[in-house]
Amino acid sequence: MDLLAQLQRRIWIYLALAVLVENCLLIGIYVGLQKAASLNTALAIIASLLIAGPVTLGLMRLISSFVLAPLRALWQGILHLSPSEHGTAAPNNDNLKLGRELVTNLMAQVYQLANVADQAASDAKQLGNDLHRNFVAQNLPLPLILLDPTQTITYANDAAAKYLGLEAEAMIGKNVYMVLDMSFPSTDTFDGWLKGVQTKSATATSSWERVRMNVRDGHPERLFDLAAYYNRENPDRHETMLVMFDHTKQYSQDDQAVSFIALSVHELRTPLTMLRGYIEVFEDELDTSHDPELRDFMLKMKAMSEQLTAFVNNILNVARVDDDQLELKLQSEDWSTILKSSIDLISLRAKVRGITLKCSIQTGLPAVGVDRLSIREVINNLIDNAIKYSGTSKVINVGTRLNQEGLIETTVQDSGLGIPTSILPNLFTKFYRDHRNRAQIGGTGLGLYLSKAIVTAHGGSLWVRSKEGQGSTFGFTLLPFAKLAEEQKHPGGDQDITRSAHGWIKNHSLYRR
Repeated sequence: MDLLAQLQRRIWIYLALAVLVENCLLIGIYVGLQKAASLNTALAIIASLLIAGPVTLGLMRLISSFVLAPLRALWQGILHLSPSEHGTAAPNNDNLKLGRELVTNLMAQVYQLANVADQAASDAKQLGNDLHRNFVAQNLPLPLILLDPTQTITYANDAAAKYLGLEAEAMIGKNVYMVLDMSFPSTDTFDGWLKGVQTKSATATSSWERVRMNVRDGHPERLFDLAAYYNRENPDRHETMLVMFDHTKQYSQDDQAVSFIALSVHELRTPLTMLRGYIEVFEDELDTSHDPELRDFMLKMKAMSEQLTAFVNNILNVARVDDDQLELKLQSEDWSTILKSSIDLISLRAKVRGITLKCSIQTGLPAVGVDRLSIREVINNLIDNAIKYSGTSKVINVGTRLNQEGLIETTVQDSGLGIPTSILPNLFTKFYRDHRNRAQIGGTGLGLYLSKAIVTAHGGSLWVRSKEGQGSTFGFTLLPFAKLAEEQKHPGGDQDITRSAHGWIKNHSLYRR
């Protein structure tokens, strides 16, 4: 305060001297004009003011610049420290004639505050980088794992350590695929997504549902949804963030429901086999009968027994799929022969409904690599769906050809009810059925789920095109036997992605069956 009071006194002195000089100048001009020009008093005053005005303004500008020099120096010093002002030089206090000590002391305080602020920012950044001390990351109730550009784990919070049954420190520095043994319900895996975004994107996000953590070292199996965030430019090299949302209880209940149903349905196989045997005996007896009504009854009984057999097979195979017990043996087969025989087996069901199956097969198709029994089940499910949802349409078209990608593409087309656009994304989900026709049309919601798993395990894809009220087209692709990778021809080979018949896709080659 002493320095401020001293500056205030000096400013008052300079202002008083300026006023004194101005008044003396004005009086001098007034006296001079009266003596020299003999002007009356009023004119002498006006002339004095006009002559003294510019001089007064110049004097006031000089004084204001001199008085404001300390404030200007202080402002320059603050700009010099500002992070948004680059290139502003530091003030030279030695040139100050007024308030030098006060400005020097104030600038010292400003520099000290700037140093404190910089240190606080540095400490905050260091605390943010040290995620082990970060309150939010450590106390997040969800498992959180961070990866560097080489997929090495750089951080795992307490929730992740507890969820995986490992020490957080034991995970740091290890490749993520050595720690997370994940399987995905489709070919859209985390590993595949990450390889794609690392070459094409600066930032990206993705999520996966129903991911399975495979059992290791006695740890309980985990079923969860996975979310990932990728940022190539992260300054701390935390390039990828993984967050897990546990749904083990919910998803396990679905699997247990299928297992229970499969156990119950399994008991139907013996009586169903006997029933089909009796039907065949009666068919032979009725071949000589001329009663068309009896033959029609027997035809319908046979069709219903085949439909029940397909239902039982679907249930049992879905259970095998979910337990990873459905093994496929891919062999070289003539696709036209398999397709024709499959259509013949289900044609009876179509005939009972008054529906005609038309088949169009391109000539010269190459041999395909398929498991004969399982791929017939796919054809059976797709045609059975077309029969159930044909409505008043009486024709179902089945066609197969070699597409532009060199794959054998087979389609099943009906002109029936069609599928609403809102239903399509969930069509291949286990147990999913359209609530609007669930009561009118029977089914389990497992046929398409199973078909997709089988086709995927063959290395192909299953798709659908549909418009409500205009029918649907389901199609799937198969690899020619010549195009099958050597590892697929001989299961158990060393491969990057293990394809299994249950639709689960291994995430990375570090985990092989």
